[in-house]
Amino acid sequence: MSYVNPVLRPKLESLSIDLKNEILSRDVHLNNLHDLIAVLEQIVEEAEAAP
Repeated sequence: MSYVNPVLRPKLESLSIDLKNEILSRDVHLNNLHDLIAVLEQIVEEAEAAP
């Protein structure tokens, strides 16, 4: 189950519903902005590598 620091919740909520759901489906722990950026970078890398 994913964890989102309450301080980061507004930033996560500002994303599209699809992106937010993708992030939360990854069972991540978002303690700070760096954690959120790292997950977003991983999603971008996977999307660029997809055929």
